[in-house]
Amino acid sequence: MVIEKVINNNIVSAYDADGREVVIMGRGVGFGVRPGAGIRESKIEKVFRIESRSVAEQLKELLAHMPLEHVQISDDIISFAKSTLKLNLNQSIYVTLTDHINFAIDRYKKGINLENALLWEIKRFYPQEYELGEYSVRLIRDRLHVDLPEDEAGFIALHFVNAEYGTDIRDALHFPNQMKDILAIVTKELGIELDEGTLHYERFITHVKFLLQRVYRKELLPNEENELAEMMKVKYPKEYACSEKIAEYIEKTANCKLSGEEIMYLSIHIRRVAMAEE
Repeated sequence: MVIEKVINNNIVSAYDADGREVVIMGRGVGFGVRPGAGIRESKIEKVFRIESRSVAEQLKELLAHMPLEHVQISDDIISFAKSTLKLNLNQSIYVTLTDHINFAIDRYKKGINLENALLWEIKRFYPQEYELGEYSVRLIRDRLHVDLPEDEAGFIALHFVNAEYGTDIRDALHFPNQMKDILAIVTKELGIELDEGTLHYERFITHVKFLLQRVYRKELLPNEENELAEMMKVKYPKEYACSEKIAEYIEKTANCKLSGEEIMYLSIHIRRVAMAEE
């Protein structure tokens, strides 16, 4: 690999054997070297191959003024999420999570703690991502001796939600409350208490998560199943009316009008979860 730019003593931008730009991390990898020089393999600890040029530029700018230990711990957390939990993550996670962890550690050292008002909802609706948040907090404590509060596990979890669904972190902040409100609509409209231990409940939650993803990414399903929609209206009027109520709520809170196809599939999942309570 050939150095393109020295970002700091521990980070360089380089070109690999195929001429593609990469970001190299390693203690002392940029010390005393100039652009055009080769990189000693023994110095390389991590190679970031970022497909998006804008994300790559953001990463280089971020890493320029950050302690190597913070970069390493963020990378280890992301690697754990990918290898152990098999999460498919948008590469922007390298920027957003690293920046967040660095800022969280800085806040901790200054005695500033932020309360996470969504913590309970995050635990309930995004348990896998919350476990990642807990893992992150433990790793930071054990390796850097920084004891971040439980609230930070929730904030870190949302960064993984954002990276999984390809949304903006500002949108991901809405997800936990929207999940809670949609469940409240179902229980009120159908007059039932949902059993969170059933497979139908898990499938419904999964469907709503991906529905919200499509809403914020503006990738709603097109209107195609008109006959099935009419059948659902006639055969399961309460469930279909409930899905229309949820559509009204989403339009109000996310400024997005659901397609008839989305409303129809939502009513099918509501029917399934209602059957489990009969």
